Amino acid sequence: MPSYLSSQASTSTTSTIEQKDLREDQRMLNALSPANRPFPLTSTCPRPIPNSYWATPLLVACEYPWSPKNPNKPKVDALLRAGVRTFIDLTECGELVPYASILSDRATLLGIDPATLEYHRFPIRDRCLPNSVEDMYKVMAVLRDNEDRERISAVHCRGGIGRTGMVIGCWLVESGLVKNGEEALDAIAREWRTVEKCKRFPHSPETGPQFEFVLNFKAAPKTLRVIASKVSEAACEVGAGVSTASAGRRRWIGAIGLVAVLLTVRFTVMAGSPW
Repeated sequence: MPSYLSSQASTSTTSTIEQKDLREDQRMLNALSPANRPFPLTSTCPRPIPNSYWATPLLVACEYPWSPKNPNKPKVDALLRAGVRTFIDLTECGELVPYASILSDRATLLGIDPATLEYHRFPIRDRCLPNSVEDMYKVMAVLRDNEDRERISAVHCRGGIGRTGMVIGCWLVESGLVKNGEEALDAIAREWRTVEKCKRFPHSPETGPQFEFVLNFKAAPKTLRVIASKVSEAACEVGAGVSTASAGRRRWIGAIGLVAVLLTVRFTVMAGSPW
């Protein structure tokens, strides 16, 4: 048995009941308007790992949470203890050592039912943009689905800076928490300044094109949101102890992408969209 499976989870002074209470507090915070939420959110919601921040009470942005070089205190354990049940991985296949297969074991060690976990991968090349805006809408659909179910999600790339900041910025626009991409970038900048890694990497997102993507991002049209809402009605199936999108859910996400393509073409012609 690998050492990281036989090792005990890090000792925590927070009991299971206290963890549940904390998550309920976060759900109540999420129901508040942005103006009434505490700033930074880490003043109320403890930061799971040093290089992370709460974009919303139900969404944490962070760096890659797994390294076999440090199996005794994996960051993924801290995220699980913080209530994260959905992991959204923006790294490419082969970019880093995968961790989806060990989620079930880590959850079991922490007394968490592995069937409650979900893992989604939306690969974006490092320091780059998604292939298209419809690809970003697919990520938005998963985030909306999880928020509708009041689940806590984690979005990460390699360092939690560029790709992660870009997705977080788009979600702030998509969810209506800010009016536009400019406000989203300002909100990220405020939270990013509280992160330890900011001393070495002062800006998130990381590149000019990533900033521009957020700046020009528009929330999904209402037609697309109606389709996205169907995602929450699709069942999940359990694979290797971790829930993955079922065929039904994948079909709805695929439909979102198709409609996004059609709407994007239409808006490009009508409004001169940069995509």
